Amino acid sequence: MNILVTGAKGFVGRNLVSQLHNIQSGKARNYPVSGTELKVFEYDVDSDPAELEVYCKNADFVFNLAGVNRPKDQSEFMKGNFGFASLLLDTLKKQGNACPVMISSSTQAALDNPYGESKRAGENLLFEYAEETGARVLVYRFPNVFGKWCRPNYNSAVATFCDNIANDLPIQVNDPKVVMNLVYVDDVVDELIAALSGGEHREGNFCAVPVVHTITLGGIVDLLYSFKGMPGNLEVPDLGDPFTKKLYSTYLSYLPKEKFCYPVQMKTDDRGSFTEIIRTPDRGQFSVNISKPGVTKGKQWIRLNKTTELLDTPGILWPKFEDPNVGLCLAFIGSINDEILDKEELAAELIKNMSGRYGKRLEERYGVTLVENTAGDGEDTKKAWEILREIARARSCLLKGSELDTKKAAGFLLDDFRSGKLGRVTLEVPEV
Repeated sequence: MNILVTGAKGFVGRNLVSQLHNIQSGKARNYPVSGTELKVFEYDVDSDPAELEVYCKNADFVFNLAGVNRPKDQSEFMKGNFGFASLLLDTLKKQGNACPVMISSSTQAALDNPYGESKRAGENLLFEYAEETGARVLVYRFPNVFGKWCRPNYNSAVATFCDNIANDLPIQVNDPKVVMNLVYVDDVVDELIAALSGGEHREGNFCAVPVVHTITLGGIVDLLYSFKGMPGNLEVPDLGDPFTKKLYSTYLSYLPKEKFCYPVQMKTDDRGSFTEIIRTPDRGQFSVNISKPGVTKGKQWIRLNKTTELLDTPGILWPKFEDPNVGLCLAFIGSINDEILDKEELAAELIKNMSGRYGKRLEERYGVTLVENTAGDGEDTKKAWEILREIARARSCLLKGSELDTKKAAGFLLDDFRSGKLGRVTLEVPEV
């Protein structure tokens, strides 16, 4: 499908063209339009007039978004809004192309002012074109459109307010009680793309964007000033409200990059660290929470399915073990916080545990000599401490005065065990 977009560099045109390109590239897949079949013809005020002939000959659908909003002379309204529409339709007729044509009008077309009269003239021209050629025509009377890429200090109060507030400039509100009907540019684009396959929303002779937001001018300003102060307290607005979400997105598009950044504070203690990044009014907070091994800051329920929930309590152990060896094995693998344990005693116990089946691995890794001892647990423990001191000597774990640092050696041993450097080790074996 070949799509001609006039006014392609304007506010609505730029957003439409961007989304059509997203469909082409596969980035936007929620439309009933195949991206591989799309080709976009972009025409604007600075385009070569000869291009219009080619585009009108090959177009399968025309979006006429070209128009004049704030001319220097009021006579330019009719030239820009009626004159170009007339040229476009004449060119289509010249090429014998009766493809569907959409025209961007305004709710002000119902008013008797130069802008409204020019828009109404463009509408009537299109209706006459439909009767003459049988082409499907779509006339959209848009209310106030807001969103990204709208030109501030031109024809949109929302764009002007967003730009000024984002850049610490004053704004002027003559009457905060004025009620505004607004449509979001992304909703406009969705409606226009739906029209490609006949999915437009009609209200009599006209088409309309189905999602319209009604709010006072003062309400808009209050929301924008609330957005401005949020980075200081890490807050984001209530994004469950559709208009607030769309206005916030619009405001951010005008915010300078340097103002989008804000500092965060990492809070640390013996349990780990906590860094809050975003705080929401209805969905809690977004944060980075780092816990040290064996430490639990809070419980967390994880829903596995409709009937089953799992309580995640990392680091929390049951108060008693029927078999003390169970707790010892958990300590070996790091499931119990090392900070509440004596690492040297734990390392000695690990040496005792490994000396039988895995003694050769200790000898090969640390260059120590294990001597089998059958004198009892006391002697086993004594021998384990001697081996720990040999490990300290082999790894040059020394304190001042050449005293052996068995605590450091214990750390080496436990780290090697937990990282698998001592190979695969079975701590428990079934009783025969």
